[in-house]
Order: sequence, then C-alpha cells, then structure tokens
Amino acid sequence: MSRGTKIVATIGPASTELAILKRMLQAGVNVVRLNFSHGKAQDHIDRATLVRQAAAECGREIAIMADLQGPKIRIGKFENGKIEIANGDKFILDADCTLGNQERVGLDYKALPRDVKPGDVLLLNDGLIVLVVEKIIGNEIHTITKIGGELSNNKGINRQGGGLTAPALTAKDMEDIKTAMSFQADYVAVSFPKNATDMEMARQLANIAGEAYAHKPMMIAKIERAEAIPLLQEILDASDGIMVARGDLAVEVGNAAVPALQKRMIKMARASNKLAITATQMMESMIVNAVPTRAEVSDVANAVLDGTDAVMTSAETASGKYPVETVEAMAAICVEAEKFQECKLDADFLNQTFTRIDQSIAYGALFTAYHLRVKAIVALTESGSTALWMSRHNIDIPLFALTPSIATQRKVALYRNVQTYTLPHSNDRELVLKSAENILLENGVVSKGDMIVVTWGEPMGQIGGTNALKIVKIGGN
Repeated sequence: MSRGTKIVATIGPASTELAILKRMLQAGVNVVRLNFSHGKAQDHIDRATLVRQAAAECGREIAIMADLQGPKIRIGKFENGKIEIANGDKFILDADCTLGNQERVGLDYKALPRDVKPGDVLLLNDGLIVLVVEKIIGNEIHTITKIGGELSNNKGINRQGGGLTAPALTAKDMEDIKTAMSFQADYVAVSFPKNATDMEMARQLANIAGEAYAHKPMMIAKIERAEAIPLLQEILDASDGIMVARGDLAVEVGNAAVPALQKRMIKMARASNKLAITATQMMESMIVNAVPTRAEVSDVANAVLDGTDAVMTSAETASGKYPVETVEAMAAICVEAEKFQECKLDADFLNQTFTRIDQSIAYGALFTAYHLRVKAIVALTESGSTALWMSRHNIDIPLFALTPSIATQRKVALYRNVQTYTLPHSNDRELVLKSAENILLENGVVSKGDMIVVTWGEPMGQIGGTNALKIVKIGGN
C-alpha cells in the first residue's frame, strides 16, 4: 500500500449493497463509520454484519466506528414543513410549542431558554440562519432575525461561542453504546464532549457493555464545542484520539478560526501519541458530482500534510451518487500529498525523555531504520501500542504491525502509515521471527537480502512488553 493516510467512510443507503461496499473497500476504505444519528439499532447491527462480510471477501481487516449522535439540539417541526424567514423578522423559539408556524417553532431541548440570555447569537441550520436573542419569557426565547432564509423541520441550533449545558451522553447514546458493543465496534466516537469526564464516562460505559464479549473499544472525542478547545489536552489524555469535526465546531467558533484549530489539534494529537481524524465536507460536491472541486482537493491534501491519521467522508458515501468514486479520488489525493511530507525524525527526538522501555524500543527502531535505510520496520505486537508510537513520526519506510489478534488488526487499520498482517501465535521466538519473514516475503514487501528492523516483547505473547529490537537480513543466517 503506497498510501499512509487512512480513509474513514460513512455508509448509508448509497453504500449498503455488498457489491458497492466491496468496491469501496478495494478503492481504499480502512474504517467504516456507522452514524447513529440515523437509523435504528437493528440497521446498525445489519450494516456491521455486512461490513464484516465485505471485509472477509476482500481478504482485509476493516475497523468499524460507531459514531454516537450526542445531544443534537434542534428545533421542532412546522405545520407546512418549512417557512421563509426574512432579515429583521421577530421569531420565537418556544419549548412548549408542538407545531411551528411563521411566528414560532418548538424545541426538542427544553432547557434552551435557561441556557441563553439577551444578546446571545443563535445559529440554526449550520449557521445559515442567524437569530439574536432579544428577551426570554418563561419557556419562550424571543429573537430578531439577523440573517434569514428557508428554515425547515428539525434543523440544529448552536449558540455562538458555545456554552449550552446539554450533557455529552444522552439516554439514546447509552443504549447505542450497548448496540455498538453487541457487534464489537472497534472505535466509539463521542459527540460534543466538553471535558475529560465526558470521555471517561463513555469509556466506562463501553467497557461495561463490551465485557460480555471481552471487548474494549478505542474512544474518539469529536471536538465540536467551543468550550472543548481550552481543555483539549485533558480530553486527549482521556481519549485514544480526536476527530476534528469541522461542522458544529465552525458554527460555534466561526469558520475563519477552524483551519488553524485543525492544524493545532492534529499537532497536539500526534505529540500526545493519539490518533487524529479530519472530517466534514471534505468531498462535499461529490454527493452529486463525479469529480471533486479543486478547493476540496486542497482541503484533503492539507489535512494529509498536517499529519492527520485519516480523512473522512460523510454524506458523500452515505447518500451520494458516487460513493466509490469519492473514495478513489480521496485515496489519489492522499498519495500525491504524501510525496511532499517532510521527514524530521532526528529533530523529533531532540529533548525527548523516554520513561518506558517499550516506547524507547519503538523510537530506537525508527532511528535505526531511518539511518540504515532498511526495507521495512516490523512490530510484532499484541496490543498495537508499539506501532502506534512509531506511526506518530513521519518516516518514508513502511511500518508493519504483525499480530495474532484480529481486534488489534482492526484497530491498527486507523493508524497512519501502518499496515497489518496476521501472525500465528507462538511462544517460540525463532519460529515467530521466521514466520514474520515469510509473511513479508509472501506479500512482496521484501526480497531476500533486504534488511528490516523488528521489535517484539520477551517473553513472547504478553501485552505491553516490547523490550527487544533486532536488525534482520531476510534469508540470512
């Protein structure tokens, strides 16, 4: 695989036929996202089963990400489905209203009147409609329209600057975590976390729900709230990775602030040995067009150059006309962008302090491989941690995670620059090393005479115990 950046693709009505899904996987999808904002529990269970079938028929391990809906704060429905609201119009958001009209509309988040004050700016429908709060009377929020337009049923509401008190995990999310664990989702993405506690609670719920299956998913924090930005490090520390969710985040902090925040978040994630996914409208025009715009090409390429682990599609592959073509185009952009990524490995290690043996071995393998110009770096791993640490640094030498654990193979599917193969379980070191050589030879990764760097833990078979590094000549004695 010449592409290091991974692709997360959302599936939906446009991509739930087995033949189409297989074509998407063959085109380059590494992780399939199930969006729990849409559909019922059984829909997600059926789609997860389909993903596993498609992956098996393609001969690959694919990660599944369950993306929780979170506290979507929305208006209610209108008598006629929608209204047209003009600049300067007075409009009421009424928590007690059942069916909206030209003057008012209901709220699914009944606490909103207590979360806002006069002068606050409310952004509806991803910021296309802007309302300024004039006064609050009981459960009614009286506003004046600053930017009008068409307003239809169930559109989302954000408060400019953030500050809404809705909890990150709703009752629906808690049930959806149980559903996700029933098919052992590899990743759970938590929407709208405000702090580390939100992520810790989600992890605890997922671990409890997964206990019956001996499964613990990795947790992704979707950074969508303005108040999450100052607490980004503590959220990273409580998570396995973050998603730069540029839609709701842009509405809360303003479009102009998002590009710099994206770069900062990806940099912080890599420095913290965490994963980063860049999402929202990356290939939006391909919902209806067979080719992306040049701006979209630049957007994807810049995320790659920023160091993101993965780029993500949403409606493009879930409901768009060209799901396969979207993945093909995204993969091609990633390959081209990666040709220009800068390798600063020596600089990365300056002033570093290593306190763990396994982490020291991982960095030692990178340093050795870079200066000896070996053919590949191979981590014999149970948990995938060594491969994760190595993948946090740009290096033009392929990284391979060889593991007997299917769950680890699936999780590693999201790690930038890392490929994975199944390694038969054994406690015999020489047998394991020989098996690793044979796997690389059979897959055309190396040829006889090539040198590779291999890391592993002794005694073999333990988790988190990488403590050995060896330079191996393929076919040598």
